[in-house]
Amino acid sequence: MAADVSPQPTASRATGRAGDASPFALGLLLRRAHWRAAGVMGEALRPLGIELRHFAVLIVLVDCGPTVQRDLAAATGSDKAGIMRVVDDLERKGLVVRKAVPGDRRVRAVEITPEGVELFNAAHVAAEPLAERLVAELGAGEPEQLMDLLNRFAYPAEEDA
Repeated sequence: MAADVSPQPTASRATGRAGDASPFALGLLLRRAHWRAAGVMGEALRPLGIELRHFAVLIVLVDCGPTVQRDLAAATGSDKAGIMRVVDDLERKGLVVRKAVPGDRRVRAVEITPEGVELFNAAHVAAEPLAERLVAELGAGEPEQLMDLLNRFAYPAEEDA
């Protein structure tokens, strides 16, 4: 009876190398691209005295305004302890302040300071040439195409509805 069963075709096995055709290839490529981009953007932030984890919080605060730590953790993919350490770091540097939330004395909202906004803007200036270096090997129009594809991948249309 076992002889009547045809063998299952096997998928390519993950290698994590260029040209990997396994079912894991996309995730592995995205991870590698993230590591590369994060390393380059980290270079831009290092002279400003912050890391990507700090900048991620500043992005949320600039975009959303004062935000409670629980929501900062969710928005940045951090855990409660990690976000507390990041906010503590930013507060020590004078880039954010914690303020009481009206109606709930146990909760504090994190708010960016004018110094935080200044550093946020300086980070963009510092990152510009490094961002260009990241895509230097792509052809004309390809950086824009890559951004379009990644946006569509990261924010599928059905999630917008």
